[in-house]
Amino acid sequence: MAIYQRSAAEYAARRRAQHPERASGFTARVPAGGVRVDLGCGPGLYLPYLGTPVVATDAAPAMLAEARRRHPGTPAVACDLGALPLRGGSVDGVWASKCLQHVDRGRLPGVLGGLHRTLAVGGVLDLTVFRGEGADSSGPDDDFPGRRFTWWEPGPLTDVLVGAGFTVEDVTAGDGDHARLTVRAVRARTLADTVAPGMRLLMCGLNPSLYAADAGIGFARPGNRYWPAMLAAGLVTVDRSPERALADHGVGMTDIVKRATVAAAELTRDEYVAGLGRVERLVGWLRPRAVCFVGLAGWRAAVDRRAVGGVQPAGLGGAPVYVMPSTSGLNAATGLAVLTDHLRAAATLAG
Repeated sequence: MAIYQRSAAEYAARRRAQHPERASGFTARVPAGGVRVDLGCGPGLYLPYLGTPVVATDAAPAMLAEARRRHPGTPAVACDLGALPLRGGSVDGVWASKCLQHVDRGRLPGVLGGLHRTLAVGGVLDLTVFRGEGADSSGPDDDFPGRRFTWWEPGPLTDVLVGAGFTVEDVTAGDGDHARLTVRAVRARTLADTVAPGMRLLMCGLNPSLYAADAGIGFARPGNRYWPAMLAAGLVTVDRSPERALADHGVGMTDIVKRATVAAAELTRDEYVAGLGRVERLVGWLRPRAVCFVGLAGWRAAVDRRAVGGVQPAGLGGAPVYVMPSTSGLNAATGLAVLTDHLRAAATLAG
């Protein structure tokens, strides 16, 4: 950010919009009058192609000043790109051209989760990063040396987007030096993962209910005992706050299947198998100490049809696995005290 802050005018003089036709295609997907955000807008190179109303956002105030100088009257917000100060569901499209490649790999799920919150259901995300593996800072041969870059390959980036609650429609991967990876995705009616490296425990539900997806909080229905049991077990201290659970206690949340339904009984075995593959890759990447599956149906469908609650013989992605009964009100035969004991046992497994 410091490099962009002190180099805004020079950067604007040296750069131009590349592939503006893609920006125009993005604009055509946004409903007339729909709000679009130029994420990490820099000096506003793409603003002429994004239509109106558009909000320019950047972490470097000098870049925003340059963008407004070129495009007077454009609303501009200096902010962390992972914490847009915009009302939930108020945005219809996010244009993110080569800005999120500066975000550390482990932080990208949270940043995309913030975009999921900001976008309306069906809102479009057009994302461009550089293709590759690893992360590094640019050397002295770069015209703006010292910038930190994180590169992505199509598979891992797609997994992160799906986990963040997006339906990926198109992925285009270039070849060679400075090859671009472009993705077009749509904000789905589902929940975004709350995950990060070094989690103590990753909680994994079967899939979001439509009620939870619309509320933006997993296990949100009043009759669900998940949050009361988590509080009773001492795994969290704030009710119905996945963000605080992760930040304060290292407890992350995801789902085997991202498709939201009225009831988990609508899911198929194929969905469970495919979804568990994504969760396994997530676990292998972020390395939580343990994984706790809430509800037996998914593990039974995808791994062991005779599984019972408790520690499982087979781990997942290098982490030990605990499976517990569903906390849904439909599982009334399992009381709050029993669910709390299961969660305590999962916490013990995590260490």
